[in-house]
Amino acid sequence: MTSHTLERRALGGGLAVSAIGLGCMGMSEFYGPTDDEQSLAVLARALDLGVTHFDTADMYGSGHNERLLARFLAGRRDGVVVATKFGIVRKPGDYARSLDTSPAYVRRACEESLARLGVDTIDLYYAHRLNRDVPVEDTVGAMADLVREGKVRALGLCEVSAATLRRAHAVHPIAAVQSEYSLWTRDVEDHVLPACRELGVSLVAYAPLGRGMLTGTVTSAGQLAENDFRRLSPRFQDGNLDANLALVEAVKRLAAAKGCTPGQVALAWLLAQGPDILPIPGTKRIAYLEENVGGASVSLGADEVAALSAALPRGAAAGDRYPAEGMKGLNA
Repeated sequence: MTSHTLERRALGGGLAVSAIGLGCMGMSEFYGPTDDEQSLAVLARALDLGVTHFDTADMYGSGHNERLLARFLAGRRDGVVVATKFGIVRKPGDYARSLDTSPAYVRRACEESLARLGVDTIDLYYAHRLNRDVPVEDTVGAMADLVREGKVRALGLCEVSAATLRRAHAVHPIAAVQSEYSLWTRDVEDHVLPACRELGVSLVAYAPLGRGMLTGTVTSAGQLAENDFRRLSPRFQDGNLDANLALVEAVKRLAAAKGCTPGQVALAWLLAQGPDILPIPGTKRIAYLEENVGGASVSLGADEVAALSAALPRGAAAGDRYPAEGMKGLNA
């Protein structure tokens, strides 16, 4: 697949990106062992395939992920859209977190991300999770100052409610909301996605493959690395796991009929939800990257989209999306 075959979609804030982006989190932590050289090869291959949307955050690997991206970006900054985030504060290697979205922290976090990334401007800057004790108007006001200073191009929010999005958008246009969205996590369809469409905000879908569940390759938590956070995830626990694996059968059947992979069907379903949906599947391997990008070439008919939507209805997945600590700040 060559770069000109990958569809472009508007990201809001005047940015246009590849229909499928690349989530870089797993290159630093959460999904088992990491290998910087292998990750750099994946990043370079993504660009070759026409991927222009790269998503990171300051807390991924406690800055490691942004520094890794800096190595990739050196000499390649043009035409690449870099999104990063602030607001989740953790000790290195510790899953426990607190949330800081105070105006003073917004500015400090931005300066530190710019330095780690080795760039003059962050294309899309997200509040990763909101601290409910800080008015969103204050947080977005500080983010808007960064836009005026040329340090940030466009603003985003992660995992917010429709009401919070409206309040934020009244302070400064929000280009994108990033939320978990896939065939097995469809909560955003109720209120958040309609609000995004009302305001002209793109929806960036993270975990679009259900953290690997929708690829059909994960069949037990035991096959995951010891330091893979999915071992803690309620949806991968015994009891829930069997129920969730049963849901994937419909995806696998359609993939077999279409001659593609289950993961490609899951991505094609998301892309079919509208031109304002931008999935960012993450991977550390070139083979999976190529498979994911191929999902943009899978065409589903309206009847196929409807059948999948019926087979994996809203709320079908068993278990919470995260362990208790990870639920902090969701739908703020």
